[in-house]
Amino acid sequence: MNLPDGLLPAAWLWLAHGLNLLLILWALWRAPWRTLLASERLHVLLGTCVALMVLWQIKAGVSPGLNFHILGSTLLLLMFGAPLAMLGVALVLCAVTLNGFGGWQAYSVNALLMGALPIWISWTVWRLVERFLPSNLFIYIFVCGFSAAALSMAATGLSSTTVFALSGAYSLDHLLSHYLPFYLLMVFPEAILTGSFVALLTVYRPHWIVTYDEDKMLR
Repeated sequence: MNLPDGLLPAAWLWLAHGLNLLLILWALWRAPWRTLLASERLHVLLGTCVALMVLWQIKAGVSPGLNFHILGSTLLLLMFGAPLAMLGVALVLCAVTLNGFGGWQAYSVNALLMGALPIWISWTVWRLVERFLPSNLFIYIFVCGFSAAALSMAATGLSSTTVFALSGAYSLDHLLSHYLPFYLLMVFPEAILTGSFVALLTVYRPHWIVTYDEDKMLR
């Protein structure tokens, strides 16, 4: 969605800044820096972020802030875990904003809606799968990959619609007619792209996915 400046009230922006700062500090504290710097994982993370920078700039929209694009937050979560996924989204969003595809004042709102929310949903789905479903490769791909990505994309669309409506940025009728139905069309491509990459990585680069235990899945 990449919100521009001046669309949301100042109180909403400051609240988002505070919450986003807490999440970034938590991510910096919990990130596995020693493991990241001692392996090829840092190069994989940076390469993935570059790919997402490109995808985030390929977007469509109808009004300022009412645009949509592939998120990739679920893939970041599955590959690197929640702390590094949060930092990866922050890095991608910085690059996209520097390139003029978003506003600095709305940076934290964008980070929460396109990063923190889908990452949290994907993490919750993964933990539920770990706890209640059998350790199976196909369950991991289709539930943690395809389904979690679809659910995260739908939740981002619904949440941003709610934010726009409650803040008075756009009327609910306008959002339901010109934004939400088109945003929900992105659920399928988000699920297909994420699930396909997860399937490929589990076969060719399983050590790149920290949430995937090859020995347990294939046992």
